[in-house]
Amino acid sequence: MEQRLILINLLIKLGVAASAASILGRSVEFKSLLFREERSLKQRIYLILWIAIPLTLGVWIRFGAKSFSAGDLSFETTILLGVLGGRFTGMVGGAMLALPALLHGEWATLPFNLLCGFTVGQLRNLAPDREDIWSFSPFIDLSIYRWIRRNLPTPRLFDWQIMFFATIVALRFMQTELARFLPSATYSLESPKWWVEMLIYATSITVIGIELKIWNSVRIQIKLEEQGRLLMEARMEALQNQINPHFLFNTLNSVSSLVRFDPDTARELIIKLANILRRLLSSSDAYVPLREELEFIDNYLDIEVVRFGRDKLRVVKELDAASLDLMVPSMLLQPLVENSIKHGLASKIEGGSIYMRSRISESHLIIEVEDDGVGMGAANLLERPTGLGGTGIGMANVAERLKVLYGDTAHMTIDSHDGKGTLVRLRLPILETAGAIPAALYEERASTRR
Repeated sequence: MEQRLILINLLIKLGVAASAASILGRSVEFKSLLFREERSLKQRIYLILWIAIPLTLGVWIRFGAKSFSAGDLSFETTILLGVLGGRFTGMVGGAMLALPALLHGEWATLPFNLLCGFTVGQLRNLAPDREDIWSFSPFIDLSIYRWIRRNLPTPRLFDWQIMFFATIVALRFMQTELARFLPSATYSLESPKWWVEMLIYATSITVIGIELKIWNSVRIQIKLEEQGRLLMEARMEALQNQINPHFLFNTLNSVSSLVRFDPDTARELIIKLANILRRLLSSSDAYVPLREELEFIDNYLDIEVVRFGRDKLRVVKELDAASLDLMVPSMLLQPLVENSIKHGLASKIEGGSIYMRSRISESHLIIEVEDDGVGMGAANLLERPTGLGGTGIGMANVAERLKVLYGDTAHMTIDSHDGKGTLVRLRLPILETAGAIPAALYEERASTRR
């Protein structure tokens, strides 16, 4: 083959490798197989099929187009399968890649691929840290530089990445010698010019490095998204846990004010408080149906009605039946109701009313908590965005939880007027089930950012 044609094939080979790795990296099923630390036999077979089938077609192309060998990545793919999946994966994948060559008389390809798969699979087992596999670089000088830096504080002779680099070169040299002594029994792209031969070796190493780098970038992205999802859940749990002692403290204050002069009523409040705590302790769900959240609010309001008096605290509900089965964050409404009582009605001598409304509007769940109290003392709070409104820990907590859970897809607005009262309106995405809600919302927000 002409030297110019060899160089063209090498360039195309790099492009084929990058394209194949990118296409495979877009499949969710392939990523779930590739990025597992441990795989069952069935999962290893699936991984082999995902990688080996499309690249086996490239070997067939070499026989169809006699002067085009860029599609034959059997050597590099066998090494990749071995280093990513172990001996079994490397050997079975190498045998599958050798099948077209075996059918065309190149019988020596099969034992050579089996040797490559076994050798690299064994090398995988020697890796002290699996991160060394993903961080492999085709540039030997960088590997040596990293080896020197790692060995400055604690010297060690064995470096896995340099060993992997040397193994690829050694196996490629064996392929060269095998093609020289058995030219009709195997195939290997070779050149009599030493500098072209060096480029052939460098291309094989670079193909392996490119595919590992592409898949590692996808792997890092998945890990970042997973860490982001876990962080979101942790922040949500911390915010929810912050509400519970705050609510308990205020309720116990109400009970303590009645213990001395009205012990029967205090006993009734303690029973209702026990019911509330039983619900809090028995359920760790992040989301609950709106119906269940309202039942919890009823218990809370029963306590507040006893404390204030039925003639001074009235509760009016205007609830759309279709909205009651939709999912909302647990303990979402209690801080809003508490804020209405504490800051809106507590200082009003004649008392007042709390209005609770829910409805579905334009694929969103609308929840309103309104009071006819003294207002929050700031008429310019009209249509204040989520995260800016609120008085005290309760309202700030609700705003922060909405931001953590829903991002920009949920809004809280506050409309307050002196002497007339305050209206808090929540606009939430419709969620009908609790299954995998945090992950689904996180994926939606991540896709929006991308």
